[in-house]
Amino acid sequence: MKIQRHDTDDVAVLRVSGKLMGGPDADAFLSVVRQALADGKRHLLVDLGAVSWINSTGLGILISSYTTVRKHEGLLKLLNVNRRIESILMTTKLNTYFESFQDEERALESFRAA
Repeated sequence: MKIQRHDTDDVAVLRVSGKLMGGPDADAFLSVVRQALADGKRHLLVDLGAVSWINSTGLGILISSYTTVRKHEGLLKLLNVNRRIESILMTTKLNTYFESFQDEERALESFRAA
């Protein structure tokens, strides 16, 4: 898994590629989330467009990140969720927690409206 971060206003956009699974991926992802929060970015937009696979531990990483961001009074939203991941989110009912977008500009606007 690789993560690239770029910031727009108070939103950290995390572009994730590869497989989102446990082990060192969990530590790496949560480290990037914590660093973004430490840098004053309250909101995170996680781009999953280049994620080829996610397992239950990967879902746990997203849930843990969501909880961490909420504790800092921020929001975590998803971008470019493919059909397979969307199906997993719907089956687990996690789609009720994660707001998802297919357009980055609309996603960024949604943070400004919040």
